[in-house]
Amino acid sequence: MNADLSHTPVMLSEMLAALAPREGGIYLDGTFGGGGYTQAILQAAPCTVWAIDRDPLAVARGAALAAQYPGRLHVIEGSFSHMVQLLAQHGVQALDGVVLDLGLSSYQIDDPQRGFSFRTEGPLDMRMGSSGPTAADLVANLPEAELADTLYQFGEERLSRRIARAIVAARAEAPIDTTQRLADIIRGVVPRTGKGIDPATRSFQALRIRVNDELGEIARALQHAASLLAPGGRLVVVSFHSLEDRLVKNFFNEAAGATPAPSRHDPRGQAPREVPRFRLVTRKAGRPSDDETNQNPRSRSARLRALEAVL
Repeated sequence: MNADLSHTPVMLSEMLAALAPREGGIYLDGTFGGGGYTQAILQAAPCTVWAIDRDPLAVARGAALAAQYPGRLHVIEGSFSHMVQLLAQHGVQALDGVVLDLGLSSYQIDDPQRGFSFRTEGPLDMRMGSSGPTAADLVANLPEAELADTLYQFGEERLSRRIARAIVAARAEAPIDTTQRLADIIRGVVPRTGKGIDPATRSFQALRIRVNDELGEIARALQHAASLLAPGGRLVVVSFHSLEDRLVKNFFNEAAGATPAPSRHDPRGQAPREVPRFRLVTRKAGRPSDDETNQNPRSRSARLRALEAVL
């Protein structure tokens, strides 16, 4: 049984080129999802892959793929922000490469019961794992100002105040516990644009990010991944919106010493700069090819960046 092709891994060839798997290497796929990246790495070189996913359904799917690669694939349930502790429990303390695909798996988007999509009717959940508050809990309980801030900060939604006001008015009449009810409320106050983007897109993104603390998880995962890389090891990250990509870009630039030097008038500018432990493999974010975006429209917002440990 192969990794299920109903989930199409994004920028697969570009990821492999950046990661450069080698014989005997030990790699981590921190976002196992449908297993597409993991399977490609295992096929690219006789190596070992550890895979992490916070979604128990993804881990259950991974058992079949692990059986196909006995002794070479190990799938662990947990958050990638805890990768150091999770791997240490299995005696793994250094890696030759880490790949993180920060996008939602197609399994999650396409399953109405997960509540991620505004295109299908389902419970307003949005949790990647199986515990913690749901999106419905946030919509029901956040004060209007905090709800507006959430939509603006995590969804970059310019009409956040208008949407928050409409949600608060609607929840006073009846609970907002389905994806379609929330989407309809948003569509009722946000005009459609000529770009074909659904008015609910940014708000759903914002709630999902907040429910799963995605930006905090990413920031912690980047620190952990960098600390695990052996010399020559690479960290490859594929992000899908500007908030994620900005986090990755800033972390990579700082790790590689690619940030601007302090002003000569700044006392910090007098001290010698430390030799960076990392170098940028990608100076600019890689983007999917036109062929890929035509075949898989979900890939159009993908950005790939890679970092290598040199010390």
